[in-house]
Amino acid sequence: MIRLVGITGSLRRASYNTALLNNIAELLPDGVSLEVRTLHGIPLYDGDEEAAHGIPAAVISLKEAIAAADGVVLATPEYNNGIPGVFKNAIDWISRPPGDAGRVFKGRPFALMGASPGGFGTILSQNHWLPVLRTLGVQLWTGGRLMVSRAGQIFDADGAISDPEMREQLRLYLAGFTDFMTKSPR
Repeated sequence: MIRLVGITGSLRRASYNTALLNNIAELLPDGVSLEVRTLHGIPLYDGDEEAAHGIPAAVISLKEAIAAADGVVLATPEYNNGIPGVFKNAIDWISRPPGDAGRVFKGRPFALMGASPGGFGTILSQNHWLPVLRTLGVQLWTGGRLMVSRAGQIFDADGAISDPEMREQLRLYLAGFTDFMTKSPR
């Protein structure tokens, strides 16, 4: 069984990116599971707080979920043409302490996707993730991109993908990432 962890980069209850991850379960290839995780409870990074109190429990929980997964899917919103601060903050915390970052990130397959109400999807946010993920040493799957634009027209009131073409695009994206993971040495 291939275990994926999907992390949504939005704290909003009705987040399109959370909805995107929640739609994955029924579209995954056989033998693949997904655990959806949020960033709730992760405080702003503060080195003084880390030195005084260590790594917060919410960070440890997300960090261990990543370390136990065979692959990670980041569902990134795009705020002001970039990575949401809350999402980058979580990754900064997870990379602490520096000596532990390799166990969590190095060589682990990662994929990027995102949904936005705008017309360009999340292309700029996804591009801004590239140097961060390169620095962390992840094995970024670049065989496909999933950028859901005009997300308000793609999801219904319950957060389900109502557009059959987008459902198929997501299914193919997941199949490609799964294939990449099975062929990647780790």
